[in-house]
Parts: sequence; structure tokens; C-alpha cells
Amino acid sequence: MGKIMHSSHNDTTDNHQEPATESHAPDEPETSGSEGNVQASRERDPVRRITWIVLSVCAALFVWHLVSDRFTPSTDQARVRGFVVPIAPKVSGTIKQIKVDINQLVKKDDVLFKIDPLDYEIAVQAAQAALDTTGQQIGVETASIQSAAANVGDNNAQLTKAQRDLDRLQRVAKIDPGAVSKVSLDNAQAAVEQAKSRLEGAEADLEKARQQLGRGGKNNPKIRAALSALEKARLDLARTTIYAPADGYVTNLQVDIGHYAKAGQPLVTFLSDTEVWIQADMRENSIGNIKEGNPVDILLDIAPGRIFKGQVLSIGFGVDKGQGGYLGSLPTIKGTGGWLRDAQRFPIIIKFTDDKAQGLRLLGGQADVMVYTGNNFILNPFGWLWIRFLSILSYVY
Repeated sequence: MGKIMHSSHNDTTDNHQEPATESHAPDEPETSGSEGNVQASRERDPVRRITWIVLSVCAALFVWHLVSDRFTPSTDQARVRGFVVPIAPKVSGTIKQIKVDINQLVKKDDVLFKIDPLDYEIAVQAAQAALDTTGQQIGVETASIQSAAANVGDNNAQLTKAQRDLDRLQRVAKIDPGAVSKVSLDNAQAAVEQAKSRLEGAEADLEKARQQLGRGGKNNPKIRAALSALEKARLDLARTTIYAPADGYVTNLQVDIGHYAKAGQPLVTFLSDTEVWIQADMRENSIGNIKEGNPVDILLDIAPGRIFKGQVLSIGFGVDKGQGGYLGSLPTIKGTGGWLRDAQRFPIIIKFTDDKAQGLRLLGGQADVMVYTGNNFILNPFGWLWIRFLSILSYVY
């Protein structure tokens, strides 16, 4: 009975302890599985993965920016530049015709304005008449010279005759002193002196006539002055028609027919379409490798999605931080302030090497440029892609 009870007790104890053993055994696998789940969860965390991707891309872009800024420098601070010519008449008068409209494309030597030519036609006629009158005066003066020369010859002949008469009387008086009276000798001597005086006067008149006439033919001063006056009158008449100096555009047209144009005062502004360039203001620390002749990709804001070809023409050697901009001063480039000092910018002049941009090169228009400083087989393709990526973005910004 006791054995039975003891056995029952052991069985009960065993039955009681087995669940305890079984309850601890599964704890270890459960803990190991939990850590694995956490690690797998971390590996599958999209935020963590995206963060690492973004940081990697940013680091790569930063490194690319540092390197590319030296070998494929670019800037968005670029503008289209060109010659701006105020068209002003060289003569004054009332505008009779206007042959151009505002913002019109014109070709070289196209007529822009016509000033009433009547006053200048009359001036040409007057100058022609003055030239004819001068010619007549020259003819009179030439005749005067001929007359004076003849008078000199006549007086010279009279002097010769008087001198011979005096010589003859002196010879006779020397042979026979009583044959010739002293009065006759005195009269002969006086005749010689009078002839000399008249000859000197005739020669002076001849020189005076020659001085009044000057050089002969077209080299005559009076003829040259009259011809110059006629040429000036004809030139003023020609200047009543105002032509376009080159291919380009006219703008700022603010006059109409009947306006009195004054010489030297602009009537319209002309923008050249042939002499156009890009001024790209680049940071000082990115122009070290730029050389004249480097190829350039140009993106104009007016033509999104299109890339135009260019070439570095020159590099600025100085800038003015003051109030420059007047003729004879250095170009002025204003810097931007901030808690970090902005690098100084220098102007890089870029010319267009194709005609695809003609008609799109608006003076003052903004542009992006990418300069390729060498045969960098890694950086150049990235620069090529970047400027074209910007060309797509230019549709929306």
C-alpha cells in the first residue's frame, strides 16, 4: 500500500515536473527567432535603404561637383550680349518717310527713315552755282595774269629802248661833247629811270595776279574750296536717307512722320544680329583650366530643350566691384552676400559657332553654359548629360 502510494507520489511528482521542463525548453528557440526577425526587419526597412541611397547619391554628386567644377565648369549666370547702336541722323530735318516697324528684322543697307531732302537739294544747287562762279573768277584772274604779263613785256621793251637811247647819246657826247646837250642826256637818263619804275610796277601787278589765282586747274585753292562745298552739300543730301548699318533688329521706335529730327539725336535703337556673344560670369575658382577655343554647350532660356554650340573667345582679366560700366572702365560684376563669402566671378566671352540660334539670340536673354576644358572621357559625358537635363527642366522654370 505504501509502495503504491509512493509510486503514485513519484508519478505525481514526475507529472508535475515535466510540464516545468517542457515550459523552459521552448524559451531558447523563441529568443533566437526574435533576434533574427529584428535583423530581417532592419534589412527590409525601405526608409533605411532609401536614406542610404540618397546619401550615396549626394556624396557622389558632391564629389562630381568638386571635380567637374574644374574640368567641365558651368554657370547659369550668363546673358546674351551684342552691340546696341543708337541710330541718329547726321542732318536735321522733318521725317518724311518711315520704312521700318518696331522690333522688325532688317538687313544691311535697308532704308529706315527718309528726311525731307528739299533744303539739301537747294544747298547742292547753290554749291554747284558757287563752283561755276568760282570757275568764272578763276578765268578772270587768269586773264588778269596774262594782261599783267603783257604789261611787263611792254614795260621791259620801253626800258630797253630808253636804255639804248641813253647809251647812244652818251657815246656821241663822249666823241663830240658839244653835239649833245646836257639837258638831252638828263632827259634820256630820266626816261630810263621811269621805264625801270614802270617795269617794277608791272612785275608787282603780275605777281599779285598770280598770288590771287594761286595754283592752276583743280589744285587751285578756290576751286578746291568750291568742290569741297559741293561735295559736302551732296553728302548732306545723301544723309537724308538713313540705312541699317548691318543685319539686326530695330527697337524703341518712338517717332512718326512729321517729327523734326535733329542731327546727333537718336531716333531708334539698332541691335546687331551678327555680332552677338554670351557673357558667362564664372566663379574665379572654376576658370583655371578654361582656355580660348574650348567648346561650349549653350542653353538659351528662350529655346527650352535645345542646345547650341559655342566656343570660348576670351577670358576677362579684371573686374570692377565699384560703380563701373562706363566706356574705358572694367566690367562690373555684382557679387551676392551671405554668411559665406561668394567667389569672385569673371566674365568669359563665348561666341556662337553655328547659325541655329539666329533669331533666338535676344540681347539680355539668360542662358546656361557648359565648358569642356579637355578630352575628359568621364566628366565630359556627365556634363553633356547634365546640360541636356537642364534643357528639359527649362520647360518649367
